[in-house]
Amino acid sequence: MPAKLLTVDDRPVLRLERRLKHAPEKVWHAITDPDELAHWFPAKVDVELRDGGAIRFTFPGQDTSTTGHVVTADPPREFTFVWNDDTLRWLISPDGDGSLLEFTHTFGRGEPAIAKLAAGRTASGWDVCLDALDARLSGRDFEQPKEWHGRMASYVEEFGLGFGEVLPDGTIRFRRDLVWKPVDEVRALLPDEPGWHVLQDPLEGTRVEFTEPAPGDVVAELARRHEQLDKLFAATHDVDLPDWTPEHAEAVKKHYAERPTQG
Repeated sequence: MPAKLLTVDDRPVLRLERRLKHAPEKVWHAITDPDELAHWFPAKVDVELRDGGAIRFTFPGQDTSTTGHVVTADPPREFTFVWNDDTLRWLISPDGDGSLLEFTHTFGRGEPAIAKLAAGRTASGWDVCLDALDARLSGRDFEQPKEWHGRMASYVEEFGLGFGEVLPDGTIRFRRDLVWKPVDEVRALLPDEPGWHVLQDPLEGTRVEFTEPAPGDVVAELARRHEQLDKLFAATHDVDLPDWTPEHAEAVKKHYAERPTQG
């Protein structure tokens, strides 16, 4: 089941499900045992498996770790922990002769609108992690994907994260997540014109922001800049995105003409 992007208590939340052909006890072991986590989770995990226990994450190639704490360790039903102010909840329930795994990732830090920008790449990452988990449980080999742009771009479009907005003074603004790309590499790809800014946060990653004073044809300019940012995002992944088809351009213009654009 593809990821869903929700809003709960004003915070962005990703929700994913997997129906697994394995008993809840086996799934619980796979999502809590550090040796099993090493086969599918994005970081090395050390955990005190109890409510309030410490949990530590170390990414490959890094010497430093980040820490969090376990909120709920209720075998074989629920494993919830906080990591960098985000809350990850794994809920396992019996489903016939297997299990239903419901996973939610609540973005808990910073401005909700900025945190939400990362939902496309985060959903793509968790999709792959859960596929790897399923493979591990089933005793199958799993190969990490080599192409990420298409996955992330699909979620950006599905979640509506590529759209720009019109601020109260008429200014056009776009904000787009660029994952963890080096700032200098992104700047080298930017158009030679004012309004472009690249920002990087150690926890949020890299993003580009574009602002432009109120243009004459707001809808046409929103669509033009939208396409420009789609191409920029692709270029950061060494993908040369073709021009939009006339049909797609008209569909985006229609969307802008019909949707509220006030920031």
